[in-house]
Amino acid sequence: MNPASLIAAALVASSVLAFVTFFLSGRRSEADEIARRLNQYGGAAVALAPRRSTGKPLRDALDSVTSALNPILSRSSHTGKLADDLQKADLKIKSSEWLLAVVGIGVLVGIIVAARFGAVLLFIPCPIVVWVLSGFFLKFRQRKRMRSFNNQLGDTIMLLSNALKAGHSFAQALSSVAKNANPPINEEFGRATREIALGINVDDALNHMVARNKSEDFDLMVTAVQIQRVVGGNLAEILDTIAFTIRERIRIQGEIRTLTAQARTSGTIITLLPFGLAVALALISPSYFGPFLSDPLGHIMIGIGVISIAIGAAAIQKIVKIEV
Repeated sequence: MNPASLIAAALVASSVLAFVTFFLSGRRSEADEIARRLNQYGGAAVALAPRRSTGKPLRDALDSVTSALNPILSRSSHTGKLADDLQKADLKIKSSEWLLAVVGIGVLVGIIVAARFGAVLLFIPCPIVVWVLSGFFLKFRQRKRMRSFNNQLGDTIMLLSNALKAGHSFAQALSSVAKNANPPINEEFGRATREIALGINVDDALNHMVARNKSEDFDLMVTAVQIQRVVGGNLAEILDTIAFTIRERIRIQGEIRTLTAQARTSGTIITLLPFGLAVALALISPSYFGPFLSDPLGHIMIGIGVISIAIGAAAIQKIVKIEV
């Protein structure tokens, strides 16, 4: 692949990005119109404070780019969902920074692949593949954070129960958990405490926590708390019973994960090994792997192999996934 082709591909990508940016920035949303009207009355009082320099050129340049992208991304309905996904994955970055990282890695991988095989068309699927893999990475981080949340839930409920036994109100007990628990559960309880301080009632704050975390055990606790607030009863005793149930469930789940660890690891290795071997052969010796991509029989063999791997992976996951 000659340098002229790379330069042409970079120019085309830059032109498309510039056109999309110009098109999106030219559209005025309802929020922009409201901000324009407020500026007529507030003037400098509602203007944003100038961004301060950090003394690091690379960081300052990144902040400038993300600050320019934030108004454009705020017009999209997917930006809020992406911000929630990043928060659930425990990634302390903005949506614009995540998008820049994914696009940059996709472009870099595309240039490397196109230069290695000498075909400009191979650049096109690389950013798409990187974008799909970034979604899987977010899901992996979210599952990891959710597992940590559930593992801490039993001790957290006991902390709530002890705070109630000491004479605190339920809102004060939530604040105590936010101060004394460990991440990530203290972050969620701290957010609920701030919502209550802003005027949201306790039930709505708990429902927001359930919507953010999707934990069946925590949903059980919130349901019990809401029922107790309606019909009355000893909430501390109810929380002790729920904490015991959650601890037993977590213990059984840990035993199941231990017993199925070998099968899950074997399934992962068997599923990823053919793809890793294919990528290695394609990079080391493209001519050796070429017939699979050029011959119709090779296409059939690849299709059969992918379908067989998918069936095997699904069967292994079905076997090792035991509900408690």
